Amino acid sequence: MKTLIRNIGTLVSGDIHTPLLDADSIVITDGRIAAVGRRLDEDTDTVIDAKGTTVMPGLIDSHVHPVFGDFTPRQRTVDFIDSAMNGGVTTAISAGEVHLPGRPKDIVGLKALAIVAAKAYANFRPGGVKVHAGAPILELGMVEQDFAEMAAAGVRLVGEIGLGSVRTGKDAAPMVRWAKQHGMTVTIHTGGPSIAGSSPITAEVVLEAAPDVVGHINGGTTSMTTAEIERLVATDMALEIVQCGNMKTALHTLRVATDARATHRIIIGNDAPSGTGVIPLGVLRTLSLLAGLGGLAPAEAVACATGNTARVYKLGAGLIAVGTEADLVVCDSPTGSVGKDALGALAAGDLPGISMVLIDGRITIGRSRNTPPAARAAEVVKGAGPAGGGHY
Repeated sequence: MKTLIRNIGTLVSGDIHTPLLDADSIVITDGRIAAVGRRLDEDTDTVIDAKGTTVMPGLIDSHVHPVFGDFTPRQRTVDFIDSAMNGGVTTAISAGEVHLPGRPKDIVGLKALAIVAAKAYANFRPGGVKVHAGAPILELGMVEQDFAEMAAAGVRLVGEIGLGSVRTGKDAAPMVRWAKQHGMTVTIHTGGPSIAGSSPITAEVVLEAAPDVVGHINGGTTSMTTAEIERLVATDMALEIVQCGNMKTALHTLRVATDARATHRIIIGNDAPSGTGVIPLGVLRTLSLLAGLGGLAPAEAVACATGNTARVYKLGAGLIAVGTEADLVVCDSPTGSVGKDALGALAAGDLPGISMVLIDGRITIGRSRNTPPAARAAEVVKGAGPAGGGHY
Protein backbone atom coordinates (compact mmCIF):
# COMPACT_ATOMS: atom_id res chain seq x y z
CA MET A 1 0.00 0.00 0.00
CA LYS A 2 1.46 3.33 -1.07
CA THR A 3 0.27 6.84 -0.12
CA LEU A 4 1.38 10.32 -1.15
CA ILE A 5 0.70 13.38 1.00
CA ARG A 6 1.32 16.51 -1.06
CA ASN A 7 0.90 20.27 -0.77
CA ILE A 8 2.09 20.36 2.86
CA GLY A 9 2.49 23.93 4.08
CA THR A 10 4.58 23.24 7.21
CA LEU A 11 6.28 19.95 8.03
CA VAL A 12 7.16 19.43 11.71
CA SER A 13 9.85 16.77 12.13
CA GLY A 14 9.46 15.76 15.79
CA ASP A 15 13.21 16.26 16.24
CA ILE A 16 13.72 19.08 18.74
CA HIS A 17 17.17 19.86 17.30
CA THR A 18 15.80 20.27 13.73
CA PRO A 19 12.11 20.85 14.35
CA LEU A 20 11.07 21.95 10.83
CA LEU A 21 11.74 20.23 7.51
CA ASP A 22 12.16 21.91 4.13
CA ALA A 23 9.70 19.65 2.34
CA ASP A 24 6.12 19.62 1.11
CA SER A 25 5.53 15.93 0.36
CA ILE A 26 5.66 12.55 2.09
CA VAL A 27 5.51 9.12 0.48
CA ILE A 28 4.36 6.21 2.64
CA THR A 29 4.93 2.58 1.68
CA ASP A 30 3.49 -0.31 3.69
CA GLY A 31 2.98 1.82 6.80
CA ARG A 32 6.39 3.48 6.88
CA ILE A 33 7.71 6.76 5.54
CA ALA A 34 9.57 6.02 2.30
CA ALA A 35 10.43 9.53 1.13
CA VAL A 36 10.29 13.14 2.31
CA GLY A 37 10.95 15.96 -0.12
CA ARG A 38 9.60 18.64 -2.40
CA ARG A 39 7.09 18.12 -5.19
CA LEU A 40 7.26 14.35 -4.97
CA ASP A 41 4.96 12.86 -7.59
CA GLU A 42 4.97 9.09 -7.36
CA ASP A 43 2.29 6.69 -8.58
CA THR A 44 0.51 5.72 -5.35
CA ASP A 45 -2.71 4.01 -4.30
CA THR A 46 -3.83 7.02 -2.24
CA VAL A 47 -3.16 10.74 -2.65
CA ILE A 48 -3.91 13.19 0.16
CA ASP A 49 -3.91 16.93 -0.52
CA ALA A 50 -2.85 18.67 2.69
CA LYS A 51 -4.15 21.99 1.28
CA GLY A 52 -1.14 23.95 2.55
CA THR A 53 -1.67 22.93 6.17
CA THR A 54 0.65 21.46 8.81
CA VAL A 55 1.74 17.83 9.08
CA MET A 56 3.37 16.61 12.30
CA PRO A 57 4.16 13.22 13.82
CA GLY A 58 1.36 11.57 15.74
CA LEU A 59 1.41 12.66 19.38
CA ILE A 60 2.68 10.24 22.03
CA ASP A 61 0.90 10.41 25.38
CA SER A 62 3.62 9.36 27.82
CA HIS A 63 1.32 8.86 30.82
CA VAL A 64 -1.94 6.94 30.48
CA HIS A 65 -3.73 4.64 32.94
CA PRO A 66 -5.53 2.07 30.79
CA VAL A 67 -7.11 -1.12 32.11
CA PHE A 68 -8.42 -3.38 29.34
CA GLY A 69 -10.00 -2.49 26.03
CA ASP A 70 -11.13 1.09 25.57
CA PHE A 71 -12.82 1.48 28.95
CA THR A 72 -11.81 3.26 32.14
CA PRO A 73 -13.52 2.16 35.36
CA ARG A 74 -12.06 5.23 37.11
CA GLN A 75 -14.32 7.53 35.10
CA ARG A 76 -16.80 4.90 33.86
CA THR A 77 -16.05 5.98 30.31
CA VAL A 78 -15.83 3.99 27.09
CA ASP A 79 -13.84 4.86 23.95
CA PHE A 80 -11.54 7.24 25.84
CA ILE A 81 -8.47 6.14 23.86
CA ASP A 82 -10.29 6.54 20.55
CA SER A 83 -11.30 9.98 21.79
CA ALA A 84 -7.64 10.83 22.47
CA MET A 85 -6.83 9.75 18.92
CA ASN A 86 -9.25 12.46 17.82
CA GLY A 87 -6.89 14.76 19.72
CA GLY A 88 -3.90 13.62 17.67
CA VAL A 89 -2.61 10.85 19.99
CA THR A 90 -1.39 7.85 18.00
CA THR A 91 0.67 6.15 20.74
CA ALA A 92 -0.10 5.83 24.46
CA ILE A 93 2.32 4.70 27.18
CA SER A 94 0.89 3.08 30.31
CA ALA A 95 2.15 4.32 33.67
CA GLY A 96 0.40 1.41 35.36
CA GLU A 97 -2.94 -0.35 35.17
CA VAL A 98 -3.77 0.99 38.62
CA HIS A 99 -7.51 1.45 38.11
CA LEU A 100 -8.31 -2.23 37.59
CA PRO A 101 -11.01 -3.08 40.16
CA GLY A 102 -9.43 -5.41 42.71
CA ARG A 103 -5.95 -4.84 41.29
CA PRO A 104 -3.76 -7.65 42.69
CA LYS A 105 -0.90 -6.47 44.88
CA ASP A 106 0.71 -9.84 45.57
CA ILE A 107 3.77 -10.53 43.43
CA VAL A 108 2.23 -13.38 41.42
CA GLY A 109 -0.86 -11.30 40.71
CA LEU A 110 0.91 -8.08 39.76
CA LYS A 111 3.18 -9.97 37.34
CA ALA A 112 0.18 -11.70 35.80
CA LEU A 113 -1.62 -8.38 35.34
CA ALA A 114 1.40 -6.78 33.69
CA ILE A 115 1.86 -9.70 31.31
CA VAL A 116 -1.77 -9.96 30.28
CA ALA A 117 -2.09 -6.16 29.82
CA ALA A 118 1.02 -6.09 27.63
CA LYS A 119 -0.22 -8.98 25.52
CA ALA A 120 -3.83 -7.78 25.31
CA TYR A 121 -2.94 -4.33 24.00
CA ALA A 122 -0.37 -5.81 21.63
CA ASN A 123 -3.37 -7.51 19.99
CA PHE A 124 -5.81 -4.59 20.25
CA ARG A 125 -5.51 -1.01 19.08
CA PRO A 126 -8.45 1.11 20.26
CA GLY A 127 -9.17 3.60 17.50
CA GLY A 128 -5.92 2.43 15.92
CA VAL A 129 -3.84 3.81 18.80
CA LYS A 130 -0.70 1.86 19.74
CA VAL A 131 -1.06 1.27 23.47
CA HIS A 132 2.14 0.15 25.20
CA ALA A 133 0.77 -1.40 28.37
CA GLY A 134 1.70 -3.82 31.10
CA ALA A 135 3.43 -1.51 33.58
CA PRO A 136 3.66 -3.32 36.94
CA ILE A 137 3.35 -1.38 40.18
CA LEU A 138 6.29 -2.52 42.30
CA GLU A 139 5.72 -4.16 45.65
CA LEU A 140 8.14 -5.11 48.42
CA GLY A 141 9.58 -8.60 48.12
CA MET A 142 10.17 -8.60 44.37
CA VAL A 143 13.45 -10.15 43.22
CA GLU A 144 15.41 -10.03 39.96
CA GLN A 145 13.80 -13.24 38.68
CA ASP A 146 10.43 -11.49 38.73
CA PHE A 147 11.70 -8.88 36.29
CA ALA A 148 13.34 -11.52 34.12
CA GLU A 149 10.05 -13.43 33.95
CA MET A 150 8.03 -10.36 32.98
CA ALA A 151 10.59 -9.25 30.39
CA ALA A 152 10.60 -12.70 28.79
CA ALA A 153 6.81 -12.41 28.45
CA GLY A 154 6.99 -9.02 26.70
CA VAL A 155 6.73 -6.52 29.55
CA ARG A 156 8.80 -3.43 28.69
CA LEU A 157 7.63 -0.90 31.27
CA VAL A 158 7.57 -0.33 35.02
CA GLY A 159 4.65 1.73 36.29
CA GLU A 160 4.83 4.60 38.72
CA ILE A 161 7.04 3.67 41.65
CA GLY A 162 5.32 4.95 44.78
CA LEU A 163 1.82 3.73 43.96
CA GLY A 164 2.59 0.43 45.71
CA SER A 165 4.51 -0.56 48.82
CA VAL A 166 7.89 0.39 47.31
CA ARG A 167 8.13 3.96 48.53
CA THR A 168 11.75 4.72 49.39
CA GLY A 169 14.81 5.18 47.24
CA LYS A 170 16.56 2.41 49.15
CA ASP A 171 13.83 -0.11 48.33
CA ALA A 172 13.37 1.09 44.74
CA ALA A 173 17.02 1.31 43.64
CA PRO A 174 17.77 -2.44 43.24
CA MET A 175 14.44 -3.03 41.49
CA VAL A 176 15.12 -0.17 39.08
CA ARG A 177 18.52 -1.69 38.28
CA TRP A 178 16.97 -5.11 37.65
CA ALA A 179 14.26 -3.61 35.45
CA LYS A 180 16.77 -1.69 33.36
CA GLN A 181 19.00 -4.77 33.02
CA HIS A 182 16.02 -6.59 31.51
CA GLY A 183 15.19 -3.83 29.03
CA MET A 184 12.39 -2.05 30.87
CA THR A 185 11.82 1.71 30.98
CA VAL A 186 11.07 2.87 34.53
CA THR A 187 8.84 5.73 35.69
CA ILE A 188 8.56 7.07 39.23
CA HIS A 189 5.69 8.99 40.79
CA THR A 190 6.65 12.43 42.15
CA GLY A 191 4.88 14.91 44.39
CA GLY A 192 1.94 14.21 46.66
CA PRO A 193 -0.08 10.96 46.66
CA SER A 194 -2.63 10.60 43.88
CA ILE A 195 -4.64 7.55 44.96
CA ALA A 196 -5.44 5.92 48.28
CA GLY A 197 -2.50 3.88 49.49
CA SER A 198 0.14 5.75 47.49
CA SER A 199 2.85 7.93 49.00
CA PRO A 200 4.46 11.31 48.42
CA ILE A 201 7.73 11.02 46.54
CA THR A 202 10.45 13.63 46.96
CA ALA A 203 13.43 14.50 44.79
CA GLU A 204 15.65 12.68 47.28
CA VAL A 205 13.79 9.43 46.64
CA VAL A 206 13.98 9.93 42.88
CA LEU A 207 17.72 10.57 42.96
CA GLU A 208 18.37 7.44 45.00
CA ALA A 209 16.09 5.27 42.84
CA ALA A 210 17.50 6.61 39.53
CA PRO A 211 14.59 5.78 37.16
CA ASP A 212 14.44 6.69 33.47
CA VAL A 213 11.47 9.04 33.76
CA VAL A 214 10.56 11.60 36.43
CA GLY A 215 6.82 11.01 36.29
CA HIS A 216 4.65 14.13 36.25
CA ILE A 217 7.43 16.41 37.49
CA ASN A 218 4.74 19.11 37.79
CA GLY A 219 2.62 16.97 40.06
CA GLY A 220 0.02 14.30 39.61
CA THR A 221 -1.74 16.35 40.82
CA THR A 222 0.23 17.87 43.73
CA SER A 223 3.67 19.13 42.77
CA MET A 224 7.06 18.94 44.42
CA THR A 225 8.69 22.22 45.38
CA THR A 226 10.45 24.30 42.75
CA ALA A 227 13.79 23.57 44.44
CA GLU A 228 13.19 19.83 44.09
CA ILE A 229 12.25 20.27 40.44
CA GLU A 230 15.49 22.15 39.84
CA ARG A 231 17.50 19.28 41.36
CA LEU A 232 15.86 16.81 38.98
CA VAL A 233 16.27 18.99 35.90
CA ALA A 234 20.00 18.86 36.66
CA THR A 235 20.04 15.07 36.13
CA ASP A 236 19.90 13.16 32.84
CA MET A 237 16.41 11.72 33.46
CA ALA A 238 13.41 12.42 31.24
CA LEU A 239 11.21 15.20 32.65
CA GLU A 240 7.53 14.46 32.21
CA ILE A 241 5.07 17.37 32.21
CA VAL A 242 1.41 16.36 32.41
CA GLN A 243 -1.94 18.03 31.86
CA CYS A 244 -3.41 16.68 35.11
CA GLY A 245 -0.82 18.48 37.19
CA ASN A 246 0.26 21.88 38.45
CA MET A 247 0.46 24.40 35.59
CA LYS A 248 2.60 26.83 37.58
CA THR A 249 5.34 24.26 38.16
CA ALA A 250 4.96 22.99 34.60
CA LEU A 251 6.04 26.41 33.39
CA HIS A 252 8.77 26.55 36.04
CA THR A 253 10.11 23.21 34.79
CA LEU A 254 10.15 24.55 31.24
CA ARG A 255 12.04 27.69 32.27
CA VAL A 256 14.65 25.75 34.23
CA ALA A 257 15.04 23.15 31.48
CA THR A 258 15.39 25.88 28.86
CA ASP A 259 18.12 27.60 30.87
CA ALA A 260 19.87 24.24 31.30
CA ARG A 261 19.51 23.43 27.59
CA ALA A 262 17.59 20.34 28.58
CA THR A 263 14.33 20.73 26.64
CA HIS A 264 15.28 17.59 24.69
CA ARG A 265 14.48 15.69 27.92
CA ILE A 266 10.95 17.07 28.32
CA ILE A 267 8.16 14.63 27.45
CA ILE A 268 4.41 15.19 27.57
CA GLY A 269 1.62 13.12 29.10
CA ASN A 270 -1.97 13.44 30.20
CA ASP A 271 -1.93 11.41 33.45
CA ALA A 272 -5.51 10.44 32.68
CA PRO A 273 -7.95 8.89 33.25
CA SER A 274 -7.65 10.12 36.80
CA GLY A 275 -9.64 12.05 39.33
CA THR A 276 -9.20 15.04 37.05
CA GLY A 277 -11.11 13.17 34.36
CA VAL A 278 -10.69 12.01 30.78
CA ILE A 279 -9.05 14.72 28.68
CA PRO A 280 -9.00 13.79 24.98
CA LEU A 281 -7.19 17.01 24.04
CA GLY A 282 -4.86 16.97 27.05
CA VAL A 283 -1.62 16.60 25.11
CA LEU A 284 -2.59 19.38 22.71
CA ARG A 285 -3.57 21.57 25.66
CA THR A 286 -0.16 21.02 27.25
CA LEU A 287 1.54 21.96 23.98
CA SER A 288 -0.47 25.19 23.86
CA LEU A 289 0.57 25.88 27.48
CA LEU A 290 4.26 25.43 26.75
CA ALA A 291 4.13 27.43 23.52
CA GLY A 292 1.47 30.01 24.35
CA LEU A 293 2.46 30.82 27.94
CA GLY A 294 5.90 29.26 28.27
CA GLY A 295 7.37 30.76 25.11
CA LEU A 296 8.70 27.46 23.75
CA ALA A 297 8.85 27.46 19.95
CA PRO A 298 5.71 25.58 18.83
CA ALA A 299 7.59 23.06 16.67
CA GLU A 300 9.87 22.32 19.62
CA ALA A 301 6.82 21.85 21.84
CA VAL A 302 5.53 19.29 19.34
CA ALA A 303 8.89 17.50 19.56
CA CYS A 304 8.41 17.16 23.32
CA ALA A 305 5.27 15.10 22.61
CA THR A 306 6.76 13.11 19.73
CA GLY A 307 10.48 12.60 19.10
CA ASN A 308 11.58 13.19 22.70
CA THR A 309 9.20 10.52 24.00
CA ALA A 310 10.03 8.12 21.18
CA ARG A 311 13.70 8.31 22.13
CA VAL A 312 13.02 7.60 25.82
CA TYR A 313 10.80 4.59 25.06
CA LYS A 314 12.74 3.39 21.98
CA LEU A 315 9.74 3.66 19.66
CA GLY A 316 9.68 3.42 15.88
CA ALA A 317 7.37 6.43 15.55
CA GLY A 318 7.57 10.06 16.70
CA LEU A 319 9.71 11.42 13.86
CA ILE A 320 9.05 12.29 10.24
CA ALA A 321 12.02 10.62 8.62
CA VAL A 322 12.60 7.85 6.12
CA GLY A 323 12.01 4.46 7.73
CA THR A 324 9.87 5.58 10.66
CA GLU A 325 6.30 4.44 11.26
CA ALA A 326 3.88 6.68 9.37
CA ASP A 327 1.89 8.02 12.32
CA LEU A 328 0.88 11.51 11.25
CA VAL A 329 -1.48 14.36 12.15
CA VAL A 330 -2.67 16.87 9.55
CA CYS A 331 -3.87 20.07 11.19
CA ASP A 332 -4.36 23.79 10.81
CA SER A 333 -5.30 26.80 12.88
CA PRO A 334 -8.90 26.52 14.07
CA THR A 335 -11.48 28.69 12.40
CA GLY A 336 -11.41 32.11 14.06
CA SER A 337 -7.91 31.82 15.55
CA VAL A 338 -5.42 34.68 15.30
CA GLY A 339 -2.87 32.03 14.29
CA LYS A 340 -2.33 31.64 10.57
CA ASP A 341 -1.46 27.94 10.81
CA ALA A 342 -1.31 25.17 13.42
CA LEU A 343 1.97 26.37 14.92
CA GLY A 344 0.71 29.95 15.03
CA ALA A 345 -2.38 28.72 16.86
CA LEU A 346 -0.25 26.96 19.49
CA ALA A 347 1.85 30.10 19.94
CA ALA A 348 -1.38 32.05 20.48
CA GLY A 349 -2.55 29.53 23.08
CA ASP A 350 -5.19 27.97 20.81
CA LEU A 351 -5.62 24.30 19.96
CA PRO A 352 -5.06 23.32 16.32
CA GLY A 353 -7.94 21.84 14.38
CA ILE A 354 -7.19 18.31 13.18
CA SER A 355 -8.42 17.37 9.72
CA MET A 356 -6.82 13.93 9.41
CA VAL A 357 -4.91 11.32 11.43
CA LEU A 358 -2.93 8.43 9.96
CA ILE A 359 -1.55 5.47 11.91
CA ASP A 360 0.90 3.23 10.08
CA GLY A 361 -0.11 5.08 6.94
CA ARG A 362 -3.79 4.22 7.34
CA ILE A 363 -6.28 7.06 7.63
CA THR A 364 -8.12 6.60 10.94
CA ILE A 365 -10.21 9.80 10.91
CA GLY A 366 -10.94 12.82 8.78
CA ARG A 367 -12.05 15.90 10.68
CA SER A 368 -11.64 15.35 14.40
CA ARG A 369 -14.81 15.16 16.43
CA ASN A 370 -13.04 16.81 19.39
CA THR A 371 -10.81 19.65 18.17
CA PRO A 372 -12.28 22.91 16.91
CA PRO A 373 -12.77 22.80 13.12
CA ALA A 374 -9.63 23.36 11.09
CA ALA A 375 -9.70 26.46 8.90
CA ARG A 376 -8.41 24.31 6.03
CA ALA A 377 -8.92 20.56 5.80
CA ALA A 378 -6.88 17.86 4.12
CA GLU A 379 -8.67 15.93 1.39
CA VAL A 380 -8.27 12.49 -0.16
CA VAL A 381 -8.13 13.13 -3.92
CA LYS A 382 -7.32 9.55 -4.92
CA GLY A 383 -8.06 6.25 -3.23
CA ALA A 384 -9.79 5.41 0.03
CA GLY A 385 -11.06 8.15 2.33
CA PRO A 386 -11.15 8.24 6.14
CA ALA A 387 -11.58 4.84 7.72
CA GLY A 388 -14.08 6.12 10.25
CA GLY A 389 -14.57 8.28 13.30
CA GLY A 390 -14.39 11.59 11.48
CA HIS A 391 -16.56 13.47 9.04
CA TYR A 392 -16.26 16.11 6.36
